[in-house]
Order: sequence, then structure tokens, then C-alpha cells
Amino acid sequence: MNLGRTEFGDPANSGNTLSEAEALALLQDWVPNERLQLHMRQVGAVMKAWALEMENLPEAVAHQWWLAGVLHDADWEKFPDAHCRVIIEELERRKIDPAVIRTIASHGPAHFGVEPGTAMEKMIYVFDELSGFIHAAALIRPTRYEGMDVKSVMKKLKTASFAAQVNREEIYDAISRINTPLEEIIIFIIENQDAIV
Repeated sequence: MNLGRTEFGDPANSGNTLSEAEALALLQDWVPNERLQLHMRQVGAVMKAWALEMENLPEAVAHQWWLAGVLHDADWEKFPDAHCRVIIEELERRKIDPAVIRTIASHGPAHFGVEPGTAMEKMIYVFDELSGFIHAAALIRPTRYEGMDVKSVMKKLKTASFAAQVNREEIYDAISRINTPLEEIIIFIIENQDAIV
């Protein structure tokens, strides 16, 4: 699935985004699987929360973070063999900000050949697998996210049979690229994605 390039979009389109309604319409149209839709909306929510709370970015820039998160897997279900390539081409056609497009391309460097460089790119890589893992952990709890703690998540991360499809190596690689400990990222995800159902 290597994309064969590391530059995306046209710098002249800087600042261009889809509205929330447009992005969610694309999500509905391209992603029939409701569980995958939920994952993408959760990553979008956590991305936006991080942009606002931890990066202190203005709302318009935080919207770009949300957009990258909410669309990062948009082509996975319908075009698994061209995952990332199809959504990138669609967003380039729609003249979306290159920063948003490159962030989507950065969410799996081992797969797509695009190394995360900016904070937005690094954080989508951090949140993608870990967000899904934490949601899987919440689903087996009677109280879901309420009362979930770091210790229980860390224990499940070390249990290879739990959510076995989640790539632990990618989680640890992503964390190694930022200056925030894994435990703090887990807390942030728990606090910011539980409302997205």
C-alpha cells in the first residue's frame, strides 16, 4: 500500500477544508460499517481535543485535525487494496489543505511510506491504533469508559490475545516519536472519546 510519494495536494489550497456536514456526508457515503464510522469519529474527536487542549490551536486549525481524524480510514472498507490512496486523491480533487491530506497519509508509516513530521501527523499515528484498542477494552467493561484506568489498559496491551488485530509495535513506535508518556495519552483518550458513541 506504499503511496510512492510524500508530498500531497497543492500549497495554494492551504486553509481549505470540508465543513463538518460535508465530511460526515462523505463518511456516511464511503463507510457503510458503523463500527468503522465510530472509530473514525472517535479519532477525529480525540485529534480535535488534543489540538485545542494540548497544542492551544485556534478552532479553525483544530477543525483540520478533526477532519484528518474523521476521514483517515474513509477508503478502507470499499477500497482495501488502495487504502489511503483513494481518499487522498478525493481530497486533492476537492482542493483540501495539503496539511490535512499529508496527515491522513501519515497514519501508518510502515504501510504508506510517509513519515509523520508535524504534530498533527505524529498525533494521528499515536491515536489511531490506541483509540481502537481502548474502545475494545471499554466494550468488555460493564461500565464501559466510566472508571476505566490506565493500569487496566496497560495490562491488556501486554496481553497479546486481547484485541489481537491491534498492532502493538505501531503503538510503541508512535509513542516514541512524541514527548508525552503512553500513560498520559491513554488517560487523554479515555477522557475525550467516551462521549462519541
